[in-house]
Amino acid sequence: MLGLFGAMLCHASLVQAGPSAGDIPQRDVGEGPFARLVIRNVDIIDGTGAPIQGPYDVVIEKDRVTEIRSIGAPGGIDASKRVAAGDREIDGSGFTLLPGFVDTHVHLHGDNDSQGVPPEYILKLWLAHGVTTARELGSGKPIEWMADVKRRSEANEIVAPRLDIYPFFNAIQPGINTPALARDAVRNARKRGADGIKFIGAIPEDVLFAALDEAEKIGMRTTMHHSQQMVAYANVLKTAAHGLDSMEHWYGLPEAMFTDRRLQQWPVAFNNTDEQWRFSEAGRLWQQAAEPGSERWNVVMDELLERDFALSPTFVAYLASRDLMRMTNASWHDAYTLPALWDFYRPSRHHHGSYWFDWTLEHEVDWRNNYRLWMRFVNEYKNRGGLVGVGSDSGYIYNLYGFGYVQEMELLREAGFSSLEVLHAATGVGAKILGHEDRAGNVRVGRKADLVLVRGNPVANLKLLYGTGTILLDDKTDRVHRVGGVDFTIKDGIVYDAAKLREDVRRMVSQAKAAAGLPDAPMKVEHDD
Repeated sequence: MLGLFGAMLCHASLVQAGPSAGDIPQRDVGEGPFARLVIRNVDIIDGTGAPIQGPYDVVIEKDRVTEIRSIGAPGGIDASKRVAAGDREIDGSGFTLLPGFVDTHVHLHGDNDSQGVPPEYILKLWLAHGVTTARELGSGKPIEWMADVKRRSEANEIVAPRLDIYPFFNAIQPGINTPALARDAVRNARKRGADGIKFIGAIPEDVLFAALDEAEKIGMRTTMHHSQQMVAYANVLKTAAHGLDSMEHWYGLPEAMFTDRRLQQWPVAFNNTDEQWRFSEAGRLWQQAAEPGSERWNVVMDELLERDFALSPTFVAYLASRDLMRMTNASWHDAYTLPALWDFYRPSRHHHGSYWFDWTLEHEVDWRNNYRLWMRFVNEYKNRGGLVGVGSDSGYIYNLYGFGYVQEMELLREAGFSSLEVLHAATGVGAKILGHEDRAGNVRVGRKADLVLVRGNPVANLKLLYGTGTILLDDKTDRVHRVGGVDFTIKDGIVYDAAKLREDVRRMVSQAKAAAGLPDAPMKVEHDD
């Protein structure tokens, strides 16, 4: 969700950073891959949209699923149907097995940027929440650095999801101001290791459309944050018509549904560089668009559906705008948010997304109304067959890596998705949006062994997926205890104990607090007594 400030910061750091990802430590956790890994007596959500089925025995040989065998019915296992022993076995009784999650919108930051967080911290939080595939949409690192992270992840040299690289268009090379240079920049990005392009910021109309055309010609996927600098001539209908594959957030969508104006209604003194002002006015945008179910609403939706266009809403990226107290007091900040990241979140005129100078109830009410309309469009788009992925855009606005992904699932559920539809968006649909449906997004023989194993039924309670789990009152002892948290994340057949990954992150946070002379105590927003 980077805005003008974010793009400027990213471009500046891109020039300074080196091409090697050697600052991410070598992998020293995870077991396997195994010649034969067997997960026994497990229920499966396969990522196709089908309901839970089971019990099954699942066989993984090295990095591939090789057998999924039904072993009876719930409560009635037929021992004669069990698969042969493996050299590593996991008892899946009471667990649900899902495809590895796909995050359609991430940013991999580093120690030397404005956030000051190590990539290892981010990567472990993603993997600890079951994210095995992610689309990286620009973080101020050169393409070569990201390509090295991708290579090391694919070789399993580091603890990380597999990554697709979509650099900021304006950061590929300086001075892209003609259609010819735009086409050259797109080709250059591919040669340097990019999988796609992320468009954001002030890009001239002819340059933008030339870049989109070139990307389509050479088979590169594209996505876009329709920022305020461009949306007057590049709303989502126009960019989709020029070949854009997907959109981030929602800017550009209500603007395509204006019926009584061409431009968003801004205050006469409005300055887009003032982030609090920009975000406050963004919260008043959907009310200026066509009514739900109206002719214009349906024209926009029909055209996007016809183009098989994908939405990555990132509801969680703006959640603090409608409920700042909820986000600042999320239970995971105490143990999982690094001090440097907490400092980055706090009110600032310089840090992107830290626009809490004077955030009022009026702002929050506007944003709650914004969500109501936005969520209705997204849910209806899904209902009519449209592609909607789960993207977290973490690292800004009190939105923490890993945890934010599960929050996005919750918000899709609030929008009207069933829990099964949410999990389908996080797996099979996400893989399709990235073009990886042939290797990821479902539990199927022959596919990559990228899997999530969680105790309990996440369809019944998505909160089981949070690293902090959820609370439960024990019927026998009448004591409250925590349940949930992903138990195992499997990537390329390598079994990661997700609880140990989360323990590693908590240790990083504790050590960072000690180094800064801070008490190992809850993070709090300071105020004057």
